Amino acid sequence: MNGKVNPYEVEGRIDYDKLIKDFGVKKITPEILKEIEKIAGELHPYLKRGIFFAYRDLKKVLDEYKKGNKFFLYTGRAPSGPIHLGHISVWIFMKWLQDKFGVEVWFQFPDEEKFLFKQDSNWEEIQKWLHENMLDVIALGFDPKKTHFLIDTQHAGIMYPEAVKVAKKITFSSIKAAFGFNDSNNIGSIFYTAMQTVPVFLPNILKNEKRPCLIPLGIDQDVHFRLSRDVVEKLGYEKPAIIHARFMPPLTGVEGKMSSSNPDSAILMTDSPEEVKRKVNKYAFSGGRDTAEEHRKHGGNVEIDIACQWLKYFEYDDKKLEKIYEDYSKGKLLSGEVKKILIGKINEFLTEHQKRRKLAEKLIPKFIYKI
Repeated sequence: MNGKVNPYEVEGRIDYDKLIKDFGVKKITPEILKEIEKIAGELHPYLKRGIFFAYRDLKKVLDEYKKGNKFFLYTGRAPSGPIHLGHISVWIFMKWLQDKFGVEVWFQFPDEEKFLFKQDSNWEEIQKWLHENMLDVIALGFDPKKTHFLIDTQHAGIMYPEAVKVAKKITFSSIKAAFGFNDSNNIGSIFYTAMQTVPVFLPNILKNEKRPCLIPLGIDQDVHFRLSRDVVEKLGYEKPAIIHARFMPPLTGVEGKMSSSNPDSAILMTDSPEEVKRKVNKYAFSGGRDTAEEHRKHGGNVEIDIACQWLKYFEYDDKKLEKIYEDYSKGKLLSGEVKKILIGKINEFLTEHQKRRKLAEKLIPKFIYKI
């Protein structure tokens, strides 16, 4: 199945080289990686392993940083359900950027998005998920002094006046072309991109500064900011830079991306150790042979084995990961053994995350931007 990638659907096998060409982005080169390593002192494993693989204007942001002009980071989460491991890979990387570069994170919670785009959405339920999602973001360890939550309906007083200016510069035909909308789309969904554009420049207005904006995101969200980049320039602001991530594949195979609406495809941040073990053992697609004997003889396929692919996200030791891949490819490690390694890594991570999550409740007021 050919890959399909847009903000609302990711299906099939994804050809990332084709996306680079189709979206008009640039591939991250060894030269860019050396530049980041020189400034940060090291490279995050997600950069070394190509999980973050493409960009727009990243070099400009790095050049400004070297001149002493710090950038700020912007990302978001439209609350509609539980957070899973696929969501947090981008945020883990953002936390590293915040730590290494000493920069602010502006985290948008567009609590109206799913209400506008999903017919069966319930406003009260979305507000419940807003609260739950904030706990998971805080539990990742962002600096409360440098991290600011913007909630669209709570911060409308500072966001809406700027969104109106953005909206005036975007035509309905542009929105229809970008997102495939038609006359049956509600008018709220048509306006939504204007609200999502505001955090690209709002922090500079609020602080009377002129800093570059860097947006780490899954490449499916790029279309929003293709529109935003043109608009903010017309309004007199710098285009945001973007660094694009690959999709963490679902448990069920290397096609598409993880979704919390399909519990068999995802590990949730609140899953128990027993649930993690059950899901990985039952649903994680194997690249192994039909029998242990065949596997020992011919080895497994690392590229399609989900346990192997997920270890890219959780085994930070390059030598250990390389050894696992080598042993699996040669048949020295069976699929069940690799799954066991992955289960241990995920549960180690989630145990700590869930401890911090319990403490996050009282921290929420420190993160919500005070108007």
